[in-house]
Amino acid sequence: MSKLRHYDVIRNPVVTEKSTMASEHGQVVFDVAMDATKPEIKAAVEALFSVKVKAINTLVRKGKVKRFRGKIGVRNDVKKAIVTLVDGQSIDISTGV
Repeated sequence: MSKLRHYDVIRNPVVTEKSTMASEHGQVVFDVAMDATKPEIKAAVEALFSVKVKAINTLVRKGKVKRFRGKIGVRNDVKKAIVTLVDGQSIDISTGV
């Protein structure tokens, strides 16, 4: 897989209270492409951050129905990947890749 495809698979890190608490247990949360598979996500994380991945859990967050000036709209669905790293490995998401 090319390096450009890795950047297409991993969109951005998720920085929330819940993901920060997960980082204490060796987990990192990323928004990923909707068509990305677990092996693609694992290969992208290992290639971009030079770490070993133990497990990948994915979930699809459904888009909310929101109103804007009386019109109903729908936010896009987002796929998230919770990446569990091997013990002793870490990713500092505050620095750029």
